[in-house]
Amino acid sequence: MDNSGKEAEALALLAEAERKVKNSQSFFSSLFGGSSKIEEACEIYSRAANMFKMAKSWSAAGNAFCQAAQLHLQLQSKHDAATSFVDAGNAFKKADPQEAINCLMRAIEIYTDMGRFTIAAKHHISIAEIYETELVDIEKAIAHYEQAADYYKGEESNSSANKCLLKVAGYAAQLEQYQRAIEIYEQVGTNAMDTSLLKYSAKDYFFKAALCHFCIDMLNAKLAVKKYEEMFPAFSDSRECKLVKKLLDAHEEQNVDSYTESVREYDSISRMDQWLTTMLLRIKKTIQGDEEDLR
Repeated sequence: MDNSGKEAEALALLAEAERKVKNSQSFFSSLFGGSSKIEEACEIYSRAANMFKMAKSWSAAGNAFCQAAQLHLQLQSKHDAATSFVDAGNAFKKADPQEAINCLMRAIEIYTDMGRFTIAAKHHISIAEIYETELVDIEKAIAHYEQAADYYKGEESNSSANKCLLKVAGYAAQLEQYQRAIEIYEQVGTNAMDTSLLKYSAKDYFFKAALCHFCIDMLNAKLAVKKYEEMFPAFSDSRECKLVKKLLDAHEEQNVDSYTESVREYDSISRMDQWLTTMLLRIKKTIQGDEEDLR
C-alpha cells in the first residue's frame, strides 16, 4: 500500500474515533457505558496515529496521539495519557520541534505528578536535545539538562545526573559562564576521584576546570592546578596537567610559538574536540602577537 492509501486509512480511522467520542456524549451512552466508547476511541486514535506514521505524515500522527492522550486523561488513565503525549512528541520531532516540546512537557507534568521523576528526567533530556540540534537555543537546552540533573539526583541516580551536569558545564564554558562551568567540573571531578571506576576520568574534569580558570585569569589557573594536584596526586602525572603547565609558562613569557607547539604536541597524541579547540584559542588570544590559529 502506498503512502496515500495509508493516509486514507488513517483518516477513516480518525472519523471512526470522532464518531465514538460523539456517541459517548449522548444521553443514553452516558447512562450505559459511555466510558467504554471513549476507551475504544483512544485505541482507534492510536491506530490512526500509527498509520499516519507509516505514511510519514508526522504532524497528523502527532495530533492523533494528542487526541488519544486527552481521552486517556478524561478516563483518569494518567500513565496511558503520558505515554500518548510522548508518542506525539516523538512524531512531532520530525515536523514541528516546538510542538514536540509542548507534548513532552505535558508528559513531564503527568510523570512528576505521579512521582515518576526518572522518566521525567529522561524527557527533559529529549527536550534539551531538541533545543541543541533543532531550535539552537543553548540557554534553554542548559535549563532542561539542569532540571534533568535535579530529578536524577533526587532519585540517587548520580551517574545520570553527572552526565547532564557535564553537558551544562560544556555549554556554560562556551557561553563564557566560566564560574558556573568550574563549579560543575570540580564537583564531578571530586566525586569521580573517590570512585575506583571513575577515578581515571577525574583528570579530564580538573583539566577542563583549569582551562576555564585560565580563561578568567592566569593566576587563577595556576592556583587551581596546584589545588587539583594536592587533591588528586595522579593529576600531576597526566598529559593534561603537563599541557596546562606548559601553556601557563608560555602565557607568562607571552610566547605564542611555545604555546602553539605545546598544543600541537598534545593534539598529535590526543585529538582535540571542538570544545577544547575553542577554549585553547580563547586563551591564546590573550597572548600578545597572537596569529589566531592553533596549528
